[in-house]
Amino acid sequence: MKPLFSAESLNPGVRPREVLGWAMYDFANSGYTTVVITAVFAAYFVGGVAGGASWATLAWTVGLSLSYAIVMLTMPGLGAWADRRAAKKRLLMIFTAGCVLSTAALAWVGPGQVALGLVLLVVSNTFYSYGESLTASFLPELAKPEAMGRVSGWGWALGYIGGMLALGICLAYVLSAQARSEPAASFVPVTMLITAGIYGAAALVTFALMREHAAPQPDAARPEGVFASLVQLRRTWREVAPYQDFKQLMACAVAYQAGVAVAISLAAIYAEQVIGFAPQETMVLIFVLNIAAFAGAFVFGYVQDALGHKRALALTILGWVLTCALAALSTTKGMFWWAAAVAGVCMGSSQSAGRAMAGVLVPPARMAEFFGLWTFAIRLASIVGPLSYGLITWLTDGNQRLAIASTALLFLLGLILLRPVDMARGQRTAQA
Repeated sequence: MKPLFSAESLNPGVRPREVLGWAMYDFANSGYTTVVITAVFAAYFVGGVAGGASWATLAWTVGLSLSYAIVMLTMPGLGAWADRRAAKKRLLMIFTAGCVLSTAALAWVGPGQVALGLVLLVVSNTFYSYGESLTASFLPELAKPEAMGRVSGWGWALGYIGGMLALGICLAYVLSAQARSEPAASFVPVTMLITAGIYGAAALVTFALMREHAAPQPDAARPEGVFASLVQLRRTWREVAPYQDFKQLMACAVAYQAGVAVAISLAAIYAEQVIGFAPQETMVLIFVLNIAAFAGAFVFGYVQDALGHKRALALTILGWVLTCALAALSTTKGMFWWAAAVAGVCMGSSQSAGRAMAGVLVPPARMAEFFGLWTFAIRLASIVGPLSYGLITWLTDGNQRLAIASTALLFLLGLILLRPVDMARGQRTAQA
C-alpha cells in the first residue's frame, strides 16, 4: 500500500498538498448530503413540514428530481465554458457560495411551509450538484490513470469524515435540545446553520491549496447562455459517440446510481416511517453508516487499483442488491442496522469506483465538459431512483417495503450494463 497522497500517484507538477485541497472539498460538501438530504431535513420535511401527509415522500422526491433535471440540462454547457476559460476553480467558488447560503436559508422553513422548503431544496441541491461535478473534473488533472482509484478513494473517505463531523455536531445539539424538550421545528433550523458553516469553512481550504491546471482555449469560443448550454449538451452527446466505453459506463451509472440515490435520499424516511426509528436514532444510524462508507471508500480505492475498475464496481453493485433485500425484509431495528452497515460499505466504494472509472475514460483536454455529461447521467439516475420510489410508495398506499425491494432491480440492470465496458479500449480511445 502506497503512502497517503504519495507523489508517485500524481501527475507531473501536481503537489500532494493540492490533492489534500481537492479531497477537502469532499470533506466540505458531504455535510450537506449527510444532514440535509439523508439524515435530518428529509425526515423533518416529510414528518414536520408536510405533517406526514401521504404525498409528502413524493413531494420530497419531486423536489430533488427538479434540481437534478436543472443540473442535467445545464452542467455540460457550464463544463464546456469552464474548460474554454480554465475557470473550473472560479466556477466552483461561485457554486459553493450558492449552496452554503441556500443551505443556511433552510433554517427559515417551519411546519406547513412546504413551498418554501421545496424551493430552497431545489436551489441548494442544484448548487451542490454543480460543485460535485466540477470537483470530480479535477481528478484526471491530479492523478495518474493507474492511481485514479485510490486518489478518488482518498476524496470519498475524507468526505465521509466531513459528513460524520457535521452530523456528529448536529446530533450533539439535537440531543441537548431534546433534553430541554425543544421540538424539531426549533432544533432542525440550527442544524442547517451548522451544516452551512462547516461547508463554507472547509471549502476555504480547497480554494487555498488547489490550483487551476488547465490552460484557456480562446480559439474555441462558442455562444453562451441557457439555450447555448442545451445546444452544448446535444453537441457533447454527439461528440462522445467514439467513446463507446464511456457511453456504456454512463448507461450503467444511470441504473446503479439510481439505486444509490434512493439510499441517500430516503434512508432516514424509511428508517423512521417503516422501521420506527426516532430522529436521534436515525442520526446515530446515519453516523455509523458514514463510518462504514469511509472504510469502503478508502480501502476499496486500493482494492480497485489492484483488482481492476470493472470487477471492483461489479462487486459493490452485488453488495447493493444484498442491501435492498435486507432492508425490505427487516422487521426489527437490529436487522435494519445490518442493512445500513452493508449499504455504508457499498456507498463509499461504488461512488468512488464510478468516479475513478469515468476519470480513466474521459479525454484529457475536455475533462469538465465530459464530466458535465457524466453528471447528466448521475443526475438522471437521481431522478429515476427516488422518483420511482416515491411513485411506488404513493400508488401502493405507502408500501415502502415494496419500493425498496424494487430498487434491487436497478442494481441488477446496472450489473448487466457494466458487462460490455472494456477499460483498456476505453483508455486508449481517451488518450488518442
